[in-house]
Amino acid sequence: MEDPGEAEEAHMAGQSSAGDGAPKPDLAAGTPAGSFADGQMIVGTVGGDEVLLARAGDRFFAVRPSCTHYRGPLAEGIIVDGTLRCPLHHACFDLATGEALRAPALDPLPCWRVERVGDTVFVREKLAASPAPRSQKGPASIGIVGGGAAGAAAAEMLRREGYSRPIVLFSADADLPVDRPNLSKDYLAGEAQDDWIPLWPREWFDQQQIELSLGSRVASVDTATHGVVLADGSKRLFGALLLTTGADPVRLAIPGIDESRVHYLRSFADSRAIVGRLSGAKRVVVVGASFIGLEVAASLRVRGIAVDVVAPERVPLERVMGAEIGRFVQSLHETHGVRFHLGQTAASADGSRVRLSGGDALEADLVVVGVGVRPAVDVAERSGIAVDRGIVVDQYLQTSAAGVYAAGDAARWPDPHTGQRIRVEHWVLAERMGQTAARNLLGGREPFDAVPFFWSQHYDVTIRYVGHAERWDAVRVDGSLDARDGSVSFLLGGRTLAVATVGRDRENLRAAVQLERSMATTA
Repeated sequence: MEDPGEAEEAHMAGQSSAGDGAPKPDLAAGTPAGSFADGQMIVGTVGGDEVLLARAGDRFFAVRPSCTHYRGPLAEGIIVDGTLRCPLHHACFDLATGEALRAPALDPLPCWRVERVGDTVFVREKLAASPAPRSQKGPASIGIVGGGAAGAAAAEMLRREGYSRPIVLFSADADLPVDRPNLSKDYLAGEAQDDWIPLWPREWFDQQQIELSLGSRVASVDTATHGVVLADGSKRLFGALLLTTGADPVRLAIPGIDESRVHYLRSFADSRAIVGRLSGAKRVVVVGASFIGLEVAASLRVRGIAVDVVAPERVPLERVMGAEIGRFVQSLHETHGVRFHLGQTAASADGSRVRLSGGDALEADLVVVGVGVRPAVDVAERSGIAVDRGIVVDQYLQTSAAGVYAAGDAARWPDPHTGQRIRVEHWVLAERMGQTAARNLLGGREPFDAVPFFWSQHYDVTIRYVGHAERWDAVRVDGSLDARDGSVSFLLGGRTLAVATVGRDRENLRAAVQLERSMATTA
């Protein structure tokens, strides 16, 4: 069994010259500088290692050819201003140093020394990793409330930036911070094992001297003293705080149902609980045609379990991704045996039967509800911090309270691309927001201007979406989604706000660059 992301990586490798079985060139023996153009990459070997040789302008760089996130084939990515971007999930690396500049990759790429002699480029020895800097600058200590994507990425970035003072990460979960996207994908499908799910083992946190306070529910914070007040009444003081409280699943009341048969999916414990109930299960009803609901449906079908999806909308995902993608995703699921009951809700239950608002009754060994989430703002509200459909932050991610920052699913920030305050529930964006907040906690004044990106996996199809469009007045479709080679652009007033692609990963990367540059020109 391979690690998470193997299916995507294998698909990508099948598209690349590096995966066609041809012998790879010996890069140590020299490569003619004129044999590949600016922005081109080749994968070869140096000793026993595979190495990617890339050209950016007149400079040449050599790095590991697979992303440190899900081992995505970097040769299928693009080079932008001295950085290398992964086609799978848009991780971004510095070609010169290998540093992971943008999540979801958090670990650097190994690098090799490159020497140009005349018109020949030689890849020499592997370079030693530079030790992390150490500094006593910054607050006396930092408390992070929330152990999800933003909180974990912030803690890692604080140490990467050299911050050497105490960091405490409070998490209501009993588990280590996990790679949450896998909970509804590979793990639920039975294709990823338990020890692949934590972002890092506990030993990593110990080595980084990041104190984990797991199973700790925070009741409020004292903004005057930067104190964290726990549910048991105890209090700890910090020099600065970061709120990464995330979001909570919307819960449904289904009259007559045995609540022990109803499951939600947000945490590792939630996913394990669903897996634990699948032994002997034959039919599952998924309430909600959200991304989570549909990914759960796909994972359960991989296990051979019959799935019925119940949702009030007429086309799945239409509100967030338009009718074209919604119909494509529905057709894809129907091809795999999923039955849809659209325009209906789960009205009541009787024993193992779920009765729908339209009158039908469905047999269900268990019910999984995926109807969306709400920002977890209770801690902020109880602490007197400004809240408006999320925790309100400025462009630097600082809340209305001095020295208290917020990031991730709960934060609503001024988006320079749309000119509006937005809140986005995407894993990659939450990590990037946590990274920016970390640098600003250390005295930086870095505006958060990342273009949102997310991916959703259904069987062997992955949809990649970049940008943010809450509404649009035109949709442009290029290619064919049914042929798994297409893109959908969402426009408002002639301006592209977001692009979704299937089978066009480089195009999605280029769309991200265009959106970034359009922000720069309109700022």
